[in-house]
Amino acid sequence: MSIWTVMLMVVCNMLAYKGSKIIITLFSIQLGAPQVVIGVLVALYSLFPMILAIYAGKLTDRLGVRWPMVAGSCGIALGLTLPAWFPSTITLYLQAALVGAAQVFYSVSVQNLIGSIGTADDRTKNFSNFGLAMSTGSFIGPLVCGFGIDHFGHRATYLVIAVFPLITAAIMGSAKHLGSGHVSRKGGDAKGKGAGAAPSHPFELLVSNPSLRRVLITGAVILTGIDLFHFYMPIYGHHIGLSASQIGVVLAMFSAAAFVVRFWMPAIVKRLGGETVLIIALFVASVTYLAVPYITNMVLLCTVCFVLGLGTGCGQPLSLSMIYERAPGGRSGEALGLRATMNNFTHMVTPLLFGAIGTAFGVAPVFWCNALMLAGGGMIIRRK
Repeated sequence: MSIWTVMLMVVCNMLAYKGSKIIITLFSIQLGAPQVVIGVLVALYSLFPMILAIYAGKLTDRLGVRWPMVAGSCGIALGLTLPAWFPSTITLYLQAALVGAAQVFYSVSVQNLIGSIGTADDRTKNFSNFGLAMSTGSFIGPLVCGFGIDHFGHRATYLVIAVFPLITAAIMGSAKHLGSGHVSRKGGDAKGKGAGAAPSHPFELLVSNPSLRRVLITGAVILTGIDLFHFYMPIYGHHIGLSASQIGVVLAMFSAAAFVVRFWMPAIVKRLGGETVLIIALFVASVTYLAVPYITNMVLLCTVCFVLGLGTGCGQPLSLSMIYERAPGGRSGEALGLRATMNNFTHMVTPLLFGAIGTAFGVAPVFWCNALMLAGGGMIIRRK
């Protein structure tokens, strides 16, 4: 399968996934839900991925990527239709849980598929293109949903974005030439650990591979920062009086910056090295997060969020490339599933914690705490 066909599928699913988060936040506000309830809704996106991610990775290693991606994409589409037909807070809980559970099967599979395309020399470029596709979907999704909510309402917008994962399901279901998604090593990379290596507990990867452990922890911190931005920026935008369309533009600027930095990332990584770029990105994002709660002007907020997107934008593809490269032979899906488990644990805890903090103390401490988390991630990746 062509890498560009895979990128099209990534755009479709990311558009729906990111768009659903802005709809669920603004729809729950319209239904009168407090910040704590919104935090629970966002945390539900991560509950089942945390439980199922390692299983999804092993399933992908064993069966390949086709049917996990088809089932995951159809599950996302089904979840997005529920609030359109049954608009209530309880239905939003079901939507968040179903979309999160379906997303993990799609997500781990597509990452494993991308890592298996081409040679080891193509990996950084392929994961950079994956990051560009994610940024494109993250840019379009908030715009579509923001303007859709303002002009057609929440329920109609849900139905619109539910169409896009079905495109992915159709492509995967009809694809003739498809990579297995199994890791392959060149020369000395394998070190005797092929697909036939003795099975072991997935958390053994954390203990036995320090370099992989550092990237897994740092990747979880980065994704938490990105996820908290998409969760809390609609709340903050509503707090300072922005419309749904304006909030969508602010979120789109964040994703546009991620697109820009990911476009140049292969050249930057080649010059500075992956870990150095990751450290710089984390500290830039940390400093920028400190400034967000002091800004109420939309243009200035877009500018600051663009800089924040530059800082966080290279983190995800870099960590994915490093994890795939450092995983033992035949266990790439398992390592990616372990990454998803760790990420979703932090995603689940963070909205609950920061939703409570925001309710009790206001919006500023939420951004300050996130800045400290990102700075801590930078310190972790610096350790040898």
